[in-house]
Amino acid sequence: MAQSPLKMLVVEDSEDDAFLLYSELSHAGKGIKYRRVESEAAMRAALSESDWDMVISDHAMPEFSSLDALHVLQESGLDIPFIVYSGTIPEQMAISALQAGVQDCVQKGNMPRLVSTIERELENAATRRAKTQAELHVHRLAYYDDLTDLPNRNYFCEQVQQALNRKPQSAALLFVDLNRFMRLNNTFGYSVGDAVMRLIAERLAKCVADKGLLARFRGDEFGVYLEYRDSTQVNALADEICAAFTPPFMHDNLEFYLTVSIGVASFPGDGHEVQALLMNAASAMTLTKDLWRSNYTCYAKEMGDSSARKVVLEAALRHAVERDELFLQFQPIVELEGDGIAGCEALVRWRHPELGVISPDKFIPLADESGLIIELGAWVLRQACDRIKRLHDVGYDWLTLSVNVSAVQFAQPQLVAQISSVLAATGLAPQFLTVEITESVLMEDAELAIGTLRALKEQGIKIAVDDFGTGYSSLAYLKRFSIDVLKIDKSFINDVSIDPDSAAIVSAIAVLAKSLKLDVVAEGVETREQLEMVRRIGCDRMQGYFFSRPLDIDKLSELIAERHPLRIAVGTRFQPEQQMLLA
Repeated sequence: MAQSPLKMLVVEDSEDDAFLLYSELSHAGKGIKYRRVESEAAMRAALSESDWDMVISDHAMPEFSSLDALHVLQESGLDIPFIVYSGTIPEQMAISALQAGVQDCVQKGNMPRLVSTIERELENAATRRAKTQAELHVHRLAYYDDLTDLPNRNYFCEQVQQALNRKPQSAALLFVDLNRFMRLNNTFGYSVGDAVMRLIAERLAKCVADKGLLARFRGDEFGVYLEYRDSTQVNALADEICAAFTPPFMHDNLEFYLTVSIGVASFPGDGHEVQALLMNAASAMTLTKDLWRSNYTCYAKEMGDSSARKVVLEAALRHAVERDELFLQFQPIVELEGDGIAGCEALVRWRHPELGVISPDKFIPLADESGLIIELGAWVLRQACDRIKRLHDVGYDWLTLSVNVSAVQFAQPQLVAQISSVLAATGLAPQFLTVEITESVLMEDAELAIGTLRALKEQGIKIAVDDFGTGYSSLAYLKRFSIDVLKIDKSFINDVSIDPDSAAIVSAIAVLAKSLKLDVVAEGVETREQLEMVRRIGCDRMQGYFFSRPLDIDKLSELIAERHPLRIAVGTRFQPEQQMLLA
């Protein structure tokens, strides 16, 4: 491949000398393209109009010296080798020129030395450029997100902290989180997810534009910093970001509808350091997400106190399994015909060494939010199946187990394989297990739910809908999904014996279930009046404190042993039913 010609800018007042230089270098084997200038204005124009590999300058000219030319080059910021090529130049002046930044001084006529100097300085310039490129690459890796080209968390934190150090009158940090973006990755693959993420970044960049600094933190999290005079500017930007997610994101003729949850922390009220603002904005964002908003929430101090407790509790929960702090209890599920024990729900409990027994409604949401529910759920499933199989082995082989699966667990691609593995390891037959989910889990991603439920049903596992009546309660989804059991929420059972409306709702659910050939379980039965009412309405089974509180496995075994003769005497037959509760 032919070598590109050397582009040389010659600072020379003599056109003949410039042409002679060109001729001698060409004769020495150098391909040359050159341009002669002899004034400051001409040199500035040449530097701005073209790229140059080399500047060669005469030393003394009537109106423009080599040092003047060097100054013009340095002002331009360009890294171009500069060589003085002059007839006579005093030694002290040559030293001064080298100290000022000239690469070398060569006497006119000494062509071999000039050629070697040019070659040396071209190589040095190439080395400097390579070093600069490497440094830029390292800087980009350290400070920019490779997928979206947005600044990353490191850059964002450094820049925001510098801005805060200047003590702006008012500033805000917005923590932006995409809702359920991982579901898109899990369903369509990461290549599609990456393409949509780039579209999201573009849309966010248009919203923020010159208002502030936008960065992608990690995964589906972004940050925005802006300084303002009026708080309405912050509200307007948050509203604009939320509105930007109303239109779908288009990729390969597919429409993706996404929403965001935003938390806002303000300087100086919510913190003076970037890390404090980030933490507080994240706390506010979590509240937005918990409330299922596609909106924003401004930080309040109470959130910080709550977040601190959550951080401590989450850290302890991460070690609860390995420290043997978790334990199971089982609440019997009782047949309303004959009062025999048909099965049980497994409930996980946490005995904290300092805080005592922590109720599931305190730590299960935390496990869901942090992702610990995956490990926790696997532990509960394995332990519960093992204990029920042991009861089967000693003769109580009709008992069923109920397992509640949260939205986070249900969205995991490995859920079906995990359940299959536990059943195989413990030896519990799949027809004795019912996976229990809520209506919101089913409706969050209907297509994913259908596939997962079908895979579970093919193994012989049954499906129950927990807290029925509090969510969608739609005939359409009951027909569409392979449901076996409806569990009526205890909020209806509480008043079933005294409130005609509650009784009517429970009755309607029972009639609906029977028409669809579904079993009905009444939850939270605590009085004899409630028991008689749900029996009269037509529920199949019940559970609640009226019959038994949750029990350790040994107490459950004793209760079953007491009840077992009664069950045989009345001739009760039990259909295998299964469910499991993590809360």
